[in-house]
Amino acid sequence: MYQTYEKKFQASKTKNIFMKKLFAIFGDPVEHSKSPLMHNYVFKKLHYDACYTRVHLKDGTKLRDTFFNLKLSGANITVPHKEAAFKACDEVRGFALKVGVVNTIVNENGKLIGYNTDADGFMFAIKDFGDIKNILVIGAGGTSKALVSRFLQEDIKVTVLNRSENRLSYFKTLKCTCHTWDSFKTTKYDLVVNTTSAGLKDEELPAPKNLIENILNNTSFVADAIYGKLTPFLKLAQDKKITFKDGADMLLGQGILANELFVNHKLKQEDIKIQMQKSFNTTIIS
Repeated sequence: MYQTYEKKFQASKTKNIFMKKLFAIFGDPVEHSKSPLMHNYVFKKLHYDACYTRVHLKDGTKLRDTFFNLKLSGANITVPHKEAAFKACDEVRGFALKVGVVNTIVNENGKLIGYNTDADGFMFAIKDFGDIKNILVIGAGGTSKALVSRFLQEDIKVTVLNRSENRLSYFKTLKCTCHTWDSFKTTKYDLVVNTTSAGLKDEELPAPKNLIENILNNTSFVADAIYGKLTPFLKLAQDKKITFKDGADMLLGQGILANELFVNHKLKQEDIKIQMQKSFNTTIIS
């Protein structure tokens, strides 16, 4: 897809006509992403001259070169490239600097500036669950790093569960409880969050079924970072009549913040929020 945009850019330059700002989302997979619909809806309805597309990127080390080859003004980054995005930036600001994970990049005069809007987006998503004090996070990738660090800022007790030990070293430095599947012993949780990609392209659970069953029997709420489908993890929660959310609200929250960065705060946050919420109920931008 991005080759098509590159050809359009070259044609525009030849004709010396004004070019819209172009934004994109990088990921593997990326075809499921609703980000183009969300951001293009905002641009259309609020009369901001820009366009947003998808870029299927398999090799995260090529993110920086691809960004500049496409002449992008900004980008969102999804799994599995959020840590690679951190390395691709010339400067990283705010919360992203703390966690080493970037999900939003803005081109400032030829320099890539990295941000993380995932964590605040997730806090927006779980407000409906009320006073959360104890969270189990499944997975130890970029999304997990951002969410766990943000939870700890709110003085929430966090336990991280991951298949392998080697990815838990970051979380141990944060002084949160860490376990592999073999060492884990279930306790009571207010909320259990799946940050892995299990269920995105397959019907896998984020951990062995007996372990997940036991975990779900000991939680009040469940959330999955994956959106747009009832994952096997969420299906189990539904069967047990546990209140759950997929990643749609997190997507909305981080998307609002990312869009603000893309437009350099030239649009009001409340206006962005209103239009982005409307985009969830449409499939065509009119």
